[in-house]
Amino acid sequence: MIENFHFLRPWWLVALLVPIAILWLSSRASDIRDRWKSMIAPHLLESLIVKPARASRIRPSWVLSAVLALSALAAAGPTWEREAPPFVEDTAPLVIAVDLSATMDAIDITPSRLERAKLKIKDVVAARPGGRTALVAYAGSAHQVLPLTDDSGLLATYGDALATRIMPVAGKNTANALAVASKTFANEEAAGTILFLTDGVEDAASAAFKAEKDQNLLVLGIGTAEGGPVKTPDGSFLTNAAGARVFAKLDIDALKKLGRDTGVEVATSTADDTDVTWVIQHVATNFAARKTEEGDRWKDAGWLLLFPIALLFALSFRGGWVVRTGALLLAARLVLLPAQSEAAGLAGMWLTPDQQGRLAFERSEYTAAAADFRDPMWRGTALYRAGKYAEAIDAFAAVDTPESWFNQGNALMRLGKFEPAVAAYNKALEARKDWPDATANLALAEGLLAAQKQDQDEQPQDPNEKPDQIQFDDKGKQGKAGEVDIAEQTSEMWMKNIQVSPAGLMARKFALEVGDKKP
Repeated sequence: MIENFHFLRPWWLVALLVPIAILWLSSRASDIRDRWKSMIAPHLLESLIVKPARASRIRPSWVLSAVLALSALAAAGPTWEREAPPFVEDTAPLVIAVDLSATMDAIDITPSRLERAKLKIKDVVAARPGGRTALVAYAGSAHQVLPLTDDSGLLATYGDALATRIMPVAGKNTANALAVASKTFANEEAAGTILFLTDGVEDAASAAFKAEKDQNLLVLGIGTAEGGPVKTPDGSFLTNAAGARVFAKLDIDALKKLGRDTGVEVATSTADDTDVTWVIQHVATNFAARKTEEGDRWKDAGWLLLFPIALLFALSFRGGWVVRTGALLLAARLVLLPAQSEAAGLAGMWLTPDQQGRLAFERSEYTAAAADFRDPMWRGTALYRAGKYAEAIDAFAAVDTPESWFNQGNALMRLGKFEPAVAAYNKALEARKDWPDATANLALAEGLLAAQKQDQDEQPQDPNEKPDQIQFDDKGKQGKAGEVDIAEQTSEMWMKNIQVSPAGLMARKFALEVGDKKP
């Protein structure tokens, strides 16, 4: 620490000459003998000097000089340690690429490899509070499930919906998954990590891992060396051409070779949280190392001197009356304020409404934060977190920025209004082109809108509509009498009106993406 001590703005130290000059002038002014020695004979001067009955121990010139000296030191910026640059995330972004190839349904790990991978996703997200995480699913093709988000509920919903059956292309293409995951960090300033949850990496992907230099790569192998049978979606087991059951094995030696050849960190899953701790440590270590490489800055500690400066200023109040009056008023305010509003009253004395809102927001008191915020974007964010999506839209609408349109789209999605959500995301992309989060959410909204329209098209016609033509069957009297089960009919109509599941949505979205890539 001592060897790193220096000043960020050393030229401010020149200002230390001012308090030195004040002390010198003050000493000259307080020396009565020096002022009269040229006018009165020395043998008479001592008899004529009248000394004060009580001399003050603390002189104003001393207090002023001390304040100016500390102010000069504070302005010079003393420092001895580094800090991250402002506006940089404190938690590293993470992309989790989940292997959804058929062998991930092997049951050598209970309940299956894929279900174990889902549990690891939840554990990793829970161990990174406030951290942004994205999901990528891959088999023969790779697709973004969610962009970077700190919404643990959303991650849990879509993580639970992952299934091998939703993938449109069979096989395994890890290199494609790496490319999709890397695009997620296109507009990120903070160093990120890509975690692969897989039961194997094909040899063809080694070149892609070697070429990737910008991101930290981790591979967590899911499975056992002994292997196990692979379940199919219909509950049976996967068989080969000869009709024998397929036993999928985790090639641990191949994963170790991948680590040696490419420098990728490799580990295998465990029944406890040891593997999760391994992931979190590597993510944090890489993030800290990259922050240092990319240029952190020296932490300005000059603000610490404000406390002694304020204390010295208190001494400038003559007789202490101002201090005593202020203390009395503060005590009266504490006594008169109700216990419930005491903290709020004190906060109102020193903090702006937006600052009070930020404190409530950090305590997850989103409704109270929305009431305090004056900034429409912060108020909208607090209302969104509180689940008041309609009110959040009104707050965001007060600002015409791409971020505002993006947030409006998110709130409209929560309300199930997919068509206006698509329009909002398009407005955001008009103002900020190639925005990956808005692009991903737009694709999601378009998929939901298409699914909603398809469900509406499949609904039965309104029985009250007039028929185009009426025909009478003369043999109608010969028909059999029947009964309609109203409960069964209502249940069927309800099932048709139910909102599409996340798994169904992802299956449609992935199929559309694969179709768009075909010539």
